[in-house]
Amino acid sequence: MEKKNIDWANLGFGYHETDKRFVANYKNGNWDEGTLTSDDKVVISECAGVLQYAQTCFEGMKAYTTEDGHIVIFRPDLNGARMEDSCRRLEMPVFPKERFVDAVVQTVKANAAYVPPFGSGATLYIRPYMFGSSAVIGVKPAEEYQFRVFTTPVGPYFKGGAKPITIRVSDYDRAAPHGTGHIKAGLNYAMSLYPIMEAHRQGFDENMYLDAATRTKVEETGGANFIFVTKDGKVVTPKSDSILPSITRRSLVAVAKDYLGLEVEEREVCFDEVKDFAECGLCGTAAVISPVGKINDHGKEICFPSGMEKMGPVTQKLYETLTGIQMGRIQAPEGWIKVVE
Repeated sequence: MEKKNIDWANLGFGYHETDKRFVANYKNGNWDEGTLTSDDKVVISECAGVLQYAQTCFEGMKAYTTEDGHIVIFRPDLNGARMEDSCRRLEMPVFPKERFVDAVVQTVKANAAYVPPFGSGATLYIRPYMFGSSAVIGVKPAEEYQFRVFTTPVGPYFKGGAKPITIRVSDYDRAAPHGTGHIKAGLNYAMSLYPIMEAHRQGFDENMYLDAATRTKVEETGGANFIFVTKDGKVVTPKSDSILPSITRRSLVAVAKDYLGLEVEEREVCFDEVKDFAECGLCGTAAVISPVGKINDHGKEICFPSGMEKMGPVTQKLYETLTGIQMGRIQAPEGWIKVVE
C-alpha cells in the first residue's frame, strides 16, 4: 500500500479528511448492515435529537504502523465495550462491540494509505461516534440513530518531546455523583470547554477537578485520568464512580504491575496528599501520558520533585513500555493488539 504524500513529521493534532468512513443507521428497532462511504457530510433533521438534547456519545483510539510493518489498533474491544455502556446510560441503542470492532477495522483498512509510517511519530486517530438522528421536540430519546467511524492522521501530541505542564485546581465541577462522568458523552466535554478556556486564559494547561460532593478528592481533568507516583515508587490512580474508565490508564496499571513489577493502588486520592507525591501525569489516548510539573491551588503551588524539564523516572518507564507495546517493540499481552493488515 503506497502511502499518501503527506508531510508526516509536521502533522498537527487536527482533522485531515481521509477517503472513507463507516456509516450504519438504526431504524424501526434494528441496525442496518452499515457501509463504507466517501461522503463526509452528515445530513439530519433540524430537530434531530443530537441537536436538541445532545444525545450523542463517542470514542477515540489510534492505529499504528509497527516496527515490522503491520497496521494495528490498540485494544478496540475495550472502546466498543465502553461505548455500549455510554449508549445504555443515554437511552441509545447499543451498537454491539463485535460490530464496533469490525467497523473500526473496515475503516482503517479503507484508509491504510493514511496510516503514518513507523518512526514518523504520527498515528491514525480513529473516531467512532453515535447520535440521535430523528426529530425530537419533547424531551425523550430519539427513535432513529446513526453510528459512524472516521479517521484522521495526526502528529505527535507533543512535538519535540513531552514537557511537564502546569495545571490548576478548578472551581467548576466536572461530574456529579450518579451523573454521566463514567461514560464518554458529548455533553461532558461541552461542559468542560469554558473551564479549559478559562484555564488557558490564566496561563494554565489543564484543570484538576475535585469530587463534586466534598471537593476533597481528586477526580480527573476534562479529558484525561490522573496517575501519581509516590516517593517510594508506588503507582497510585484515583478511583471514583464518576471518573471515565480510561483505557490508557487501565493499560498503564497493567504495565506497572506485570512489566515493571511496581506496586499499584487504585483508590480514592485525597487532594491533601497530592503534595506528597513524587510524580504526576495525565493519561489518555492523545498523549499516552502528559507529565505534570506543577499544580496551582488558588495561588498556592504544588511542585513535584520530578520538575518542569522532563517526565519523572517512573512515569518515563511507564510511557516507554506502553508505547513500545503499541508500536510492536515489546511483546503485548494477549488480546491487546488488533492486527489490521
